[in-house]
Amino acid sequence: MDILRGATDKQITFVKLLILTLASLLAFTTRLFSVLRFESVIHEFDPYFNYRTTQFLAKEGFYNFHNWFDDRAWYPLGRIIGGTIYPGLMMTSAMFYHILHYLNITIEIRNVCVFLAPIFSSFTCIVTYHLTKELKGPGAGLVAASMIAIVPGYISRSVAGSYDNEGIAIFCMLLTYTLWIKSVKTGSIYWSVMCALAYFYMVSSWGGYVFLINLIPIHVLVLMLTGRFSHRIYIAYSSLYIIGTILSMQISFVGFQPVQTSEHMGAFGIFGLCQIYAFIEFLRSKLNPQMFNHLFRILLTVVLAAFGFVAVVLLITGKIAPWTGRFYSLLDPSYAKNNIPIIASVSEHQPTTWSSFYFDLQILVFLFPGGLYFCFDKLTDENIFIILYGITSIYFAGVMVRLMLVLAPVMCIVSAIGVSSLLTSFTKHCEADESKSKSKPKNQDWELFKKQDVSKSALFLLGLMLLTYSYHCTWVTSEAYSSPSIVLAARQTDGSKIIFDDFRESYYWLRQNTAPDARVMSWWDYGYQITAMANRTILVDNNTWNNTHISRVGQAMSSTEEHAYGIMRELDVDYVLVIFGGLTGYASDDINKFLWMVRIGGSTPEGEHIKEPDYYTPQGEFRVDREGSPVLLNCLMYKLCYYRFGQVYTEANQPTGYDRVRNVEIGNKDFDLKVMEEAYTSEHWIVRIYKVKSLPNLGDPRFPSEE
Repeated sequence: MDILRGATDKQITFVKLLILTLASLLAFTTRLFSVLRFESVIHEFDPYFNYRTTQFLAKEGFYNFHNWFDDRAWYPLGRIIGGTIYPGLMMTSAMFYHILHYLNITIEIRNVCVFLAPIFSSFTCIVTYHLTKELKGPGAGLVAASMIAIVPGYISRSVAGSYDNEGIAIFCMLLTYTLWIKSVKTGSIYWSVMCALAYFYMVSSWGGYVFLINLIPIHVLVLMLTGRFSHRIYIAYSSLYIIGTILSMQISFVGFQPVQTSEHMGAFGIFGLCQIYAFIEFLRSKLNPQMFNHLFRILLTVVLAAFGFVAVVLLITGKIAPWTGRFYSLLDPSYAKNNIPIIASVSEHQPTTWSSFYFDLQILVFLFPGGLYFCFDKLTDENIFIILYGITSIYFAGVMVRLMLVLAPVMCIVSAIGVSSLLTSFTKHCEADESKSKSKPKNQDWELFKKQDVSKSALFLLGLMLLTYSYHCTWVTSEAYSSPSIVLAARQTDGSKIIFDDFRESYYWLRQNTAPDARVMSWWDYGYQITAMANRTILVDNNTWNNTHISRVGQAMSSTEEHAYGIMRELDVDYVLVIFGGLTGYASDDINKFLWMVRIGGSTPEGEHIKEPDYYTPQGEFRVDREGSPVLLNCLMYKLCYYRFGQVYTEANQPTGYDRVRNVEIGNKDFDLKVMEEAYTSEHWIVRIYKVKSLPNLGDPRFPSEE
């Protein structure tokens, strides 16, 4: 904004609005690549459940939605939808849908779902501007808005069709932070109540709200320890905690967790500490120092003893639930791998590589430390908050790749503070040197021009860095985040693109050629897509709430065909669906996920006979060629993936049955299925569906005995 020093207030306001509008439009348009390249489709796996529930909500209304028992999921258990989801995403989409129809703008609910995340990305740019403006100023706010508009770490979950909770949750999170900063700076009950309402919206939208309700108390605690606690902080936090907690408990899925689980006890403890601190300050103002010190020691002893006793009793009696597995995995990255394989098997829960940081953030990785320096240089209450946000989010993003989404906004904000500070400083140097050089003779202005040249060079390098950032973000968006996972694209040897639409073809076949009450067994990754697109009953899905049920499916996939038949009969399975990439080179297939099926299948008492070492070679290798483990080469998953594959040529100068993902010739080519029959194989063999044969005649040797 220093560049516009000579402009009028109206001109400055107009320029700010213009830049902010352009940033918002940029955020929206950069997320439409998938719509331009493909038809309007939903991405990934979880969004298909969100889309299906939104359809139900828009058609049936909130009451029926809240009490909906879904008998298509987790057969034979089913699922109560209203009490097991965060409904904020669905409610937002349904609200947009009904408002548009009220205005006589007829639009399908699917299109609302597809475009919701890009729309909220524009809102995120606006709220990022206001948050950074509160921290530094309007200039830094405009830079931050421009950065977050195209940062890949945020685009990954906000492109068109990415209909997931995070699509609106990042907006809710930044809105809550903005209003929290306003509350801290003003001490106003109004802003505190608004912050609580924003927090309620966040709670209704994403389970990541736990990060907020721990970060804000940490901020309050640090302000206490640094002697910055005041009545403003007391009013802001007390109002937020009381109103926010009461509102959050209205979400059925959350319920009494804010007062019963360990993840929320930190916020409750800081709330109590605020009351004690305020009471002590009140006593200090009323008593003389000697009497106050004596009373303070007594109160401190009594309060600590009472708090410790109550905490121990509540933990022993189970009134306070322990930390969840996902929370433990954030504190100890090896916890899930060693204790809860179902959590460790999710790709989003893996640690983040260094290359991923650069891929998703680019120059922000280098600008962020500079921004932190300027925050420490002017250590205000609000700057302490953004420092805590940045440090904690870096740690959590390093532990779990999914949380890169939480890190991206603060990287943009802090980097923008650094860029804005540098631009202001160097611009002032240039302007000051130019004004001074006019009053100096040419033979005496060498020192002035040296400083001016340094400033101009620094501004040039900074502009070049921002230019490379925009190019990098555009490239990443186009290449990595614009193709829906359900419609695959690859390049042929001549450079042309080929589209693999096997998933939608297969789900359509399943919908049209199987009985309406048919039950489909697959690995849990594809459960949401099968129920949403094929409208068929599935055994397990991406909710992963019942480890025992998923383990049973893993046991069936890991066992021999005969043993698996008994499990499938127990679960009333009609069809089995597997994903196979050996023909096309699609690496995210079930063979590459198979060891997780083994681990999860063997994690329950019913699967004690399944041992992971049995699926390795004596040298400890996982191989599918003739040197592979006999247990692996004869299990159900192997046979369903490689059935008839031994007769197929996949590459020139390679034998039949050459797996293009594992780069080997499969070891078990010639086998027949005994209790299964092939029902459908997609064009590129990515999706294979098998029908479970009916009960045999008495004494049929193909089937295991009923005894």
